[in-house]
Amino acid sequence: MKIIRTFLMLLLVFPIAANAQTENVSYDEIAPFSEGLAAVRIGDRWGFINENAELVIDFRNDLVWTKNADTKKQGVLGIPYPQFKNGRCMIQELKVNDIPFYGFIDKKGETVIAPEYLNITEFDKKVAIGIFVRQAMQGQNEIKLSIVDYIFTEVVLDINGEIIWPIHEREHALTDKRRYKTPELRAKLLHDDLLMFKRDDNKWEIKKLNQYL
Repeated sequence: MKIIRTFLMLLLVFPIAANAQTENVSYDEIAPFSEGLAAVRIGDRWGFINENAELVIDFRNDLVWTKNADTKKQGVLGIPYPQFKNGRCMIQELKVNDIPFYGFIDKKGETVIAPEYLNITEFDKKVAIGIFVRQAMQGQNEIKLSIVDYIFTEVVLDINGEIIWPIHEREHALTDKRRYKTPELRAKLLHDDLLMFKRDDNKWEIKKLNQYL
């Protein structure tokens, strides 16, 4: 009988200890909830908790944020902490010459849009504006090394990563990390389906997106 009472007491104690452990986890930063998830930071790594304070996306170092971000800036430099918008959260991957390229994960933590953008907005209105990079092979040099050219196009894409409208090509050269600056986006959403963009002559045009959807 004594053994049974002891066993029952242990069953009562252990859940309380487990809950206390969950509640007593300390973080360096806790972001506001967005779409049922909140980003939490330990050091330079971020994860996501749900509304029960359970860690549902483990800590990782590729989520996009900028310390002391200027939230008035459009694109990656204006993001103060990771968050989900329309089921997508931005990630980064260092590629050519250690330059960051940007893509997105879903709420399972899986990459759904590959990091192929030099700068990009979040999915505020089910679309994003980004500078897409693609490689174009230009043949081989005299020592038979492949010559690769990079083509940059500012585009509108949907939450599945489909480019629904190539706005215009952008002139930009990838350089080493010490000289590289994130290119600014020239296009901006004015409304759900209304976009403005600056042409090469510095004049502005307005387009309705629904004609491309």
